[in-house]
Amino acid sequence: MTFKAALEDFKFNLMDMGLLKSVQALPGFEEVTDDVVLAVLEENARFVEEQIAPLNAVGDREHAQWSNGQVKTVTGFKEAFKAYTQAGWQALQHDVNYGGQGFPKTIAAITSESLHSANLSFALCPLLTDGCVEAIYQAGSEEQKQKYIPPMLEGRWTGTMNLTEPQAGSDLALLNTKAVKQADGTYRISGQKIFITYGEHDMAENIVHLVLARTPDAPPGVKGISLFIVPKFLVNEDGSLGKRNDVWCASIEEKMGIHASPTTVLIYGDNKGEVGEGAIGYLVGEENAGLAHMFVMMNEARFNVGVQGFALSERSYQQALAYAQERVQGNVEGSKGAVPIIQHPDVQRMLHTMRALTQGARATALYTAMHQDLAHHHPDIEQRKQIKAIQEYLVPIVKAFSTEMAIEATSLGVQVHGGMGFIEETGAAQHFRDVRITAIYEGTTAIQANDFIGRKTLRDGGAVGKYFVAEMQKTVAELQASGNEKLGFIAQQLEQAVKAYHVSIDEVLMMAKEGGMKAAFSGSVPFLMLAGYVHAGWHLARAALVCEGKSAPFYQTKQATAIFYAAHLLPRVTALAATLKSSRIVADLGFTE
Repeated sequence: MTFKAALEDFKFNLMDMGLLKSVQALPGFEEVTDDVVLAVLEENARFVEEQIAPLNAVGDREHAQWSNGQVKTVTGFKEAFKAYTQAGWQALQHDVNYGGQGFPKTIAAITSESLHSANLSFALCPLLTDGCVEAIYQAGSEEQKQKYIPPMLEGRWTGTMNLTEPQAGSDLALLNTKAVKQADGTYRISGQKIFITYGEHDMAENIVHLVLARTPDAPPGVKGISLFIVPKFLVNEDGSLGKRNDVWCASIEEKMGIHASPTTVLIYGDNKGEVGEGAIGYLVGEENAGLAHMFVMMNEARFNVGVQGFALSERSYQQALAYAQERVQGNVEGSKGAVPIIQHPDVQRMLHTMRALTQGARATALYTAMHQDLAHHHPDIEQRKQIKAIQEYLVPIVKAFSTEMAIEATSLGVQVHGGMGFIEETGAAQHFRDVRITAIYEGTTAIQANDFIGRKTLRDGGAVGKYFVAEMQKTVAELQASGNEKLGFIAQQLEQAVKAYHVSIDEVLMMAKEGGMKAAFSGSVPFLMLAGYVHAGWHLARAALVCEGKSAPFYQTKQATAIFYAAHLLPRVTALAATLKSSRIVADLGFTE
């Protein structure tokens, strides 16, 4: 089917919900006018619809191919990447001093969604490059910024993130890749990294690897990790490419989904380049401070993976909707003759669920992106700190809730197709297979949930969470004051959910105090998902208020989506709150066969 970017909903969140106005008030964004933003979004939609989306099924069928250390990407990817970068999309959100266009994150989040909806396998390369650019921008020296950022924004080079090792998984304290300092100030890197997205490919002339490694005298654990730039080809003083570095692609993985994205195993220090044994690396920042620097890239990636979740949900929803409008089957009311299955009540329920989850997650993410812009550009330093706390609180919600709900939504997309959904020819299954990794990479749902409790709730005694409770209660009051029966129903449902949210925050604080972190973490995923459902429902409730009294079909549909969410999805909050409360009972059970 033909993919279309969700332009109407993008515009609604930016214009009707006031996100763009908040960003436009910040220093540095004076030229980001409504007309400019709309032109950018419409051109981005046209580009991804015409040049990127058609390659999605091609990549799923062909797969990236490995041979003797080299990776050949699927038909059309190389040309599409060149067109993508030459059109300036890689540079959109980055600093103008290094070749970027300086657009706010709020806009970049939207163009990122459209790209990921169109083709997740393709989009992963620009995503990792964005993260690499951001990490070097925030932690690198001025020389490193000038040397590595412009070529990545131009699309001549791409970037990667190298954390995972075979024995370490998500536990970075177990990393053992070595970095030995040389007399000239460089380091020789040796070790093995796995699951490196686009660690080798043929779409750019150089690849900039950001690698976590340990120096010989580093302290144990995460405090002894340093961050290094290790380019595939060394860079000469004039910016031209020099010798092939000692980093080699040993293989790529065969995966459940994202077949066109090469997931590589990289070997450092196997003496297969032109520099002798040990890849040459350049320290970013200070020794033993690598994890803090890499977290810049990881948090950027975590947010964007959340965007991937509802991006794939949007694609799956569009396909399921088109199929439901065309597929004819018996009338459930028993009259003679078949009708399009979109008239069947349960098909409507599934489509409503897909749309409501997708739009709720999108609204939460764009609200988060707006706060990231505020945190970086607000003129008041003290307010920046408060806003930063809000933005950081929301990132694990965006990452985990958006990806978990996307698994449900894309599964429903298959279900709407019935037996044809299980047949690869329809394409419905690809969205389900592709999105499954999003709840795993860049930190599993449990890792996000533990972070949400440990660093985002316990650290400030639930202050940010309770700030949101107060804001949500204001929305409940507005809904109640409207005098509208439907808005009153949303208010009733939202009020119950917000109360459960409030109680659950206190429950987590009490569990950690009385039972320790094991007790608190036993209910971490239910707590995070609970927060996700409440935040998404809150934004849809706010949208329902904005839509009230407007007769255009889009606004009527938007309000209907909010009502459905309140009726079918907000009740999940109460169940999750009960699960959280009960988790202290089962915390010490362990697991036995």
